[in-house]
Parts: sequence; structure tokens; C-alpha cells
Amino acid sequence: MLKAGGALGAIGALSAAAPARAWTWSPQGSVAGQGLGVDPRWVWDPEADQLVASLIDRGEVPAVNALLRTWKKNGQALPAGLPADLRDFMEYARQLPSWADPQKLATAVKFNEKRGLYLGVLYGLASGMMSTVIPKEALAVYYSQGGADMKDRISKTAKLGYDIGSVNAYLPEGEMIVTAVKTRLVHAAVRHLLPQSPYWTKVADEDIPISQADIMVTWHSLPTTVMRKLNDWKVPIPENESSAFLHSWQVGAHMLGVKDEYIPNSWAQANSQADQVLDPILRATPEGVKLADILLNLGSSVDAGILSKPILGAFTRFMLGDEIAGWLKIAREPVWDNLLKVAWGPFVAVREGLLPFPLAPKAYWLFDEFLRKAALLFLSEAKPISIEIPVTNRPS
Repeated sequence: MLKAGGALGAIGALSAAAPARAWTWSPQGSVAGQGLGVDPRWVWDPEADQLVASLIDRGEVPAVNALLRTWKKNGQALPAGLPADLRDFMEYARQLPSWADPQKLATAVKFNEKRGLYLGVLYGLASGMMSTVIPKEALAVYYSQGGADMKDRISKTAKLGYDIGSVNAYLPEGEMIVTAVKTRLVHAAVRHLLPQSPYWTKVADEDIPISQADIMVTWHSLPTTVMRKLNDWKVPIPENESSAFLHSWQVGAHMLGVKDEYIPNSWAQANSQADQVLDPILRATPEGVKLADILLNLGSSVDAGILSKPILGAFTRFMLGDEIAGWLKIAREPVWDNLLKVAWGPFVAVREGLLPFPLAPKAYWLFDEFLRKAALLFLSEAKPISIEIPVTNRPS
């Protein structure tokens, strides 16, 4: 279910800042507890950026991608034959931070198991669709290589959402570390390539994409948005599980190359940072509207009934509100719009054991069926997903 959610969303680690706002969030609220307080909009990933730009310029990326297809598990040795500079970087980048807590990561697994049904739809129709109204993200996704084949692009991005919620996420037999390191390399490639795109440079209000601030904006569209919605729905979550879920994403941000001084140390700090960097910058772009339409059509292609485009649109409106749905040109659906407003709260309460379940209304079955069908979006194809370093931008 996490994978299905990510398949509709989590499209990349990018974002926007329009209009520009001064960075005021204090590093004292970070997992590091201190820092220089430098505005993260002007901080990228120099270690990875210089390395990957060199790989591209040296023409070594195709051979590297072929070798890295065999590197799948966290505990697996790096494949022989990698360039020495890349090998050295990856050995360094694959190490968990010293503050990673194995017990919290284990508790996060329990949270994901218990809340997987909600997480699937939230990652997809809240986080995923929100990504289309994060302007810098929408532009970078649309004009990068992945924008030419969105189904392939989102299936690869979905892997991160799936891996971070898997039982062995950060353990040797898991895959989250591998996915994060490969994604970090992809981000570095996009930073090198997009400034060479005549299409992106015409519409972008920045010279280099995917800053540390951009990554954290998209980070907030995932765990911060998910937890906000679960709280809105009054889902009872034990404090230790809530903290553990946050911790799994804190570690994830670190593994993606975010400096510890930008990673919030609590939900209060996460909400404070999101209030500054995420909430005010959401807006529509022509590219974002196109991406949203592509995502809704990809979802509805799985099942013409439960996953029809109108129903996916109604869920998006319910998750993100009328204003964002209007930006994305999502039509109103009188039946499903009203059904979600009236019945979703009781549906959650019944699932959580907060209300008796005598004669289940048909709507509750429809909600459950919707969530189950969403899981088939990409899982049904059962194709191996390989995250690879791009060497070009979108060709047209």
C-alpha cells in the first residue's frame, strides 16, 4: 500500500519558494541541535554534485547504471568495477547517522503495518497530488528525463515510499539505504542537467534545482502532511509510534543528503518549519496541472469502477481542499464529494474501534475496496524497478 501511494506521488525531492521568504527556522530545533543557520535555498549537495557531473562528463554513467542494477540490498557489497571516486562516495553515503535509533526504527515498522491502509491513500492522494502544486517540483519533474515517461518515473519514485515503510527498511536485508543513495545520485544528475534544458530555463526562477530547502519542502509533503491528516481524522496513535514514524523519515532525509541542521527534531518543529516553507508556496503551474491529470489518469487506468478518474479526483479534493482541487482543474463530483465529507470520519472511527460496526453502510465497503484497489496500481505489473542516473533532460 505504501508503494501504491508512492506510485501516485512522492514524485521527487524538489520544491518552490514564491514569493521568496527569509529563512528564519532555527537549527536548534533540528536533530543536530545546532548549525550555521544558512538559508538552505542556497545549499545543495557539493559532494554528490561534483562527482555525478564528472561521471556524466566522462561518459561513465551507462556503465555505472548497469553495475548498480545488481546492488539491491543494504548489506550487499558494492559491485566491482565502479569508478574509485564513486565507490568511495557511496561507501560513505550508505552509512546511517550516529543518531539513528534501531528501536525507534523497529517501532516505525509496527506503525506502518497498523496504518498501511491510510498511508497508501495519503502518500498518493495527499502527498502525491500536493507535489503537483509545489511549483519548483512540478517544473523539475516535467522537464527532466522522467517527465517524458511519467509511469516509469513515478514507479521509480514509489520505491522510496515503499522501502521506507518495509519491515527491513534500514536493516542489511532491506533496501531503503540503497534507494536513498541512488536517489541522491539522481538528484545530483538533475542539478547538472536541468540548467542545460532550454525548456526548463525559460520557466524556472532558479539557476540550480533541488536545493536542501527543496528537498525539505517535499519531505514535509510526505510525513508532515500524513501526520497532520491522521490527526485531523482523530486516528489514535501512541506517542512512541508517532515519534518512531518521524524518526524513520528523519533518517531518510539524512540518507538523501540533507544536512542534519535542517531536519526537524520533533513534530512541533516539523510543523513550524512546514508553516514557513511548504504551506505558503503552494500554487498552480501549467506543468503541475498536466502532471496532476497524468497521475489521475494513470490511477483510473487500473480499474474503471473503484478507481475511476472522478473518484480519484474526489479523494484529492477531500484530502487537499477545494482551492487546490480548483487549481488542478479537478471537477466536482456531487455524490463522492458529499459521501467523503459525511462518511469518512465514521469509516475511520469504525476501523479504529471507536464506533460499533452493526450494519456496515455500503460506503465503508467502498472505501476499503478503494484502498485495496489502489495497491494494484503498480504492484500488479510486478516489474523490477531500477533507479538510474539520467544523462539527458526531457527531449521535448
